[in-house]
Order: sequence, then structure tokens, then C-alpha cells
Amino acid sequence: MKREFMRGVGALPPPLILAVLYALLIFFGAILLALPMAHHTPITWSDALFTSTSAVTVTGLVVLDTGKDLTIFGQAVLAILIQMGGLGLMTFAVMILGALGLPVGITGHHYLREDLNQFSMDQLRALVRTILKVVLICESIGALLLLAVFVPEQGLLIGAWTAIFHSISAFNNAGFSTFAEGLVLYAADPLVNTVIPALFIIGGIGYVVLHDMFAKRSWRKFSLHSKLMLVGTAILIPWSVGMFALLEWSNPSTLGQIDSIGTRLMVSWFQGVTTRTAGFNTTDIGSLHDSTSMMFISLMLIGGGPTSTAGGIKVTTFIVMMLATVAFFRRQQQLHAFGRSIALDQVLKVMALTAISVILVFVGIFVLVASHEGHFLDVSFEVASAFGTVGLSRGFTGELTDLGRATIMAIMFVGRVGPLTLGFFLATRAAPRLRYPAGQVYLG
Repeated sequence: MKREFMRGVGALPPPLILAVLYALLIFFGAILLALPMAHHTPITWSDALFTSTSAVTVTGLVVLDTGKDLTIFGQAVLAILIQMGGLGLMTFAVMILGALGLPVGITGHHYLREDLNQFSMDQLRALVRTILKVVLICESIGALLLLAVFVPEQGLLIGAWTAIFHSISAFNNAGFSTFAEGLVLYAADPLVNTVIPALFIIGGIGYVVLHDMFAKRSWRKFSLHSKLMLVGTAILIPWSVGMFALLEWSNPSTLGQIDSIGTRLMVSWFQGVTTRTAGFNTTDIGSLHDSTSMMFISLMLIGGGPTSTAGGIKVTTFIVMMLATVAFFRRQQQLHAFGRSIALDQVLKVMALTAISVILVFVGIFVLVASHEGHFLDVSFEVASAFGTVGLSRGFTGELTDLGRATIMAIMFVGRVGPLTLGFFLATRAAPRLRYPAGQVYLG
């Protein structure tokens, strides 16, 4: 009986198993958070389930005050859920990336794309161990550096825990904070504005890129994926930081209330880089101009890098989509970048991922608008944040009904697990049994 059960489980697609395991982790986390020892004030099952979902999907949308409502035990449960959600997805993403675009079996060898070396399953396990080392080193260094900020203010034990919690949350791009207003109180602190962004940038850029940077150490030897990811990041960061500063410089509720130009630039830097993935804030998100909020929505939908702790459609997906658009207007028959061609099936995957993401976001916005009395921009911002597993909010999270919470939880879950699941099935190639003559379709 046991063998038949294991054989049946083994026959299931890995992404389906992943989704089930994540759902079980969310449910188990909610049970722990609902325990009396996990919270100071009574919470509902809906509060516990929403918080657990947000933690496992490393989103950061909250219906509880993490620092006040949860005990140290509850915060520890939250940190473990964040770590398991972020790290588990990273390691599994490496395997999924190895399957993308290559005709290999699920139980066979997995390969990494482009210029990366070919790895056996033993070597892949070694990669996972390396990822664990990177996580441990980065989070440990981050926590040690943050001790200098939190220990003098909160004492040794509480300050140390605050540093550890924020280091875990930052590296996993979760955006949870033990402070009710986020990191607004540390908007002018150079250490916080350096360590926290460094952690979520490293966690969100993707392990494949980190592997190239530390193992190959030469731009010419980098894979096409790494080059696209680094160039995309190098463009998006200055764009988001500069546009935030430009749009919010005179806003009396955000940058306009800060006298120091240096602090304004620091807030612009922090809020610009955190928007695509991490969800921390050093200013009041609800007071942003509508134009800034629209820009944030676009950045949250783009997200971070594949095989990382970030969400969204991913930077490389966005770049390939833009390259395909440019190639179309130039009437080019082949898509290429950095001396490498990008196959048609990769472009089709990009279009499928983008189309499904747009549909999911649109449906989420429609459901919330139809069931809630709220500003359309606030609703759209909330849905984009949930799909991109970012965690920023214009204050709409607290107004969600049970239906609204269920909708946001579903979007967070699909936004985190869905792209990997879709990517796996898109990686499975099947030779067509029939071929049909070409037909004419008028487009545009």
C-alpha cells in the first residue's frame, strides 16, 4: 500500500507536488500562528491564514501588527515560514530552470541553460548546498551589521532578534517588519539603507547570476541569462530611483516633508530599489502621487530575477518581450542579444507567461472592485503587489472582506508558485502527430 502510494506520488508532476507542499506549509503555519502563545491579542483564523500565506509566498502584505500583535514565538514562526518559502522556491527553481527548453525527463538529468555547465543530479544537489551557504552567509552578515542599529535602541536580546528577523525578511524579499510603520523611522540611517537593499538585491537577482559572478568572473563568460538580468537590473534601478525622486520631490506627504537633500536621495534610493520585489518602505506608501503609484505597479509586475526569492513576471521575461517587440517592428526574423539567438519557443513562453499574468491581475482587480468600495488605484496597487509578491500597500489590505482576503491569498499563491508550475509544463515538449497547412489571420 505504501509503495503504491509513493509510486502514485512519484508519477505526479513536480510543480503539482510543490504546490501541494506549499499549501500544506501555509495551513500548518496558520495553525501555529493561531496558537495562544503566538499572539498577544486574539486573532481570527482568517488573520492567521492570511499572514501565513503572505509569509510562505514571501509577499509581506499584513493584516496584523507583526511587532505588537505577535509574540516572539509568533514572530519566530513567521521568520521560519519566510525562510522556507523563499529558500524552498529558490532551490526548486534551479531544477525547473534546468528543465526549461530542453527535452529531458522529470527523473532524468537536468540542465542549466545557455553557457552554464551541464550538471548531473549529484552536481545539482551540490548547487543547492551552495545556495544554502550563500543564504546563511548573507543573512548572518546582514544580521550582524543590523545589530549596530537595533541593539542600542532595543537592548541586546530584542535588538538581536529584530536584526535577525529583518535580515531574513530582507534576503527573502518578504518585506515583513516588526515596526508598525515599516522602516520609516530609519529613513535617514545609512546602515539600514545599505544593508537591507543589499540583502534583497542579492536575494532577488537570482542564483544563476550569482553563480556566474563568483565562478566565471568574466563578462564574456557569463550566460545570456546573466547578461540580460544584469543589464535589466542596471537599467531598472536608476530608472525607479530617479523617477521616484522626480515625481515625489515636492510631495509634502513624502519627500517634500524632508529638509535634508541627502535624506531625500536616501529615501528615493531605498524606495526605488525595494519596489520591484522586497516591499519595505521608508515613506508613507498611501501618500504617494497617483503617477508614482502607477509606476510602482509596473515595477511590481516586472519583479526580480528567475531562480530567486523575488516575484513578478521576472526581469528577463520583460526584456525578451521588449526585444521581440523591437524585432517585430524591425521586421527581423531572428531574435538575438549579446551574440546569442533566442529561440522562438522561448519567445512563446514569454508571451504565455505575460498573457496569463495579465489575465490573473485583471481578474483579481475585477473581483475586488466588484466586491469592495474602494479607490480603483488602491485596488489595482494591492493586486499588483500580491501578484508580484512585493507587499507594498496603499492601506487597502485592512479593508479587505473575507472574499477580498481569499482573492488576495489566491493571487499571492499563484503569483509565487504559478510561474514555476507553468514554466515546468512549458518546458515539456511533445512532438506534434499532425501538421496542418498554414492559414491567414489578420492581426492589429
